[in-house]
Amino acid sequence: MSVDPMTYEAQFFGFTPQTCMLRIYIAFQDYLFEVMQAVEQVILKKLDDIPGCEISPVQIRKCTEKFLGFMKGRFDNLFGKMEQLFLQLILRIPPNILLPEDKPQEMHPCTEEEFHLLQKEIEQLQEKYKTELCTKQALLAELEEQKIVQAKLKQTLALFDELENAGRDHGTSDFRESLVFLVQNSRKLRTIRDSVEREGKRMKIS
Repeated sequence: MSVDPMTYEAQFFGFTPQTCMLRIYIAFQDYLFEVMQAVEQVILKKLDDIPGCEISPVQIRKCTEKFLGFMKGRFDNLFGKMEQLFLQLILRIPPNILLPEDKPQEMHPCTEEEFHLLQKEIEQLQEKYKTELCTKQALLAELEEQKIVQAKLKQTLALFDELENAGRDHGTSDFRESLVFLVQNSRKLRTIRDSVEREGKRMKIS
C-alpha cells in the first residue's frame, strides 16, 4: 500500500485513495476465498459419485489451500501494479488543479506572517466569545436568583397583608402597632419559658 497521505485527494473525494484501494483489495480477497470454497465443495461432491475413490477430503483441503495460496500470491502481485496505476493516474489530483473551495486563497494570497496574524486574531475572537458566553450565563443565573427573591418578597408582602387584615378584624388599625405588640408578646413568652426552664432545673437539682 502507498505511504503518501494524499490529503488533497482526501479533501476532494471525502476518503483517502488508499482506503478505497484497501477496500477493493479486501473485497477481491473475500471473493477469491468464497470461489475456492465453492470449487472445493464441487470437487468433494464429484468424488462422492466416483466408486472406490481413495482421495480423502483432507487431501482435497490441502490441495485447495495450496492453490489458494498460489492464487493469492499472483493476485497480490497484480493488485500491487493496479494500485500504483490507480493512485498515480486515476485517484490523484494533478498539481496544477485547485479545488473550488481553495479558489479564494489563489485570488487573495497571503504571506506566512499575515496567516499567523489572522490565526492569532481568530484565537482572540474565540476567547472573547467564550468570555461573553460566560458573562451571559452568569447574568442568566443572576436573573434566575432575582426571580426567586422576587417571588419570596411577594410571599412576604402577602403575609404582611394578611397580618394587617387580621389586625383590622380584631380592632387594630395600625399594622406597625400590631407588629410591635406581637414582638412584645413574643419576648414575654420567651421570658416565661426561660423562667419555667430554670425553675424545672432547680427542682430537679433539689
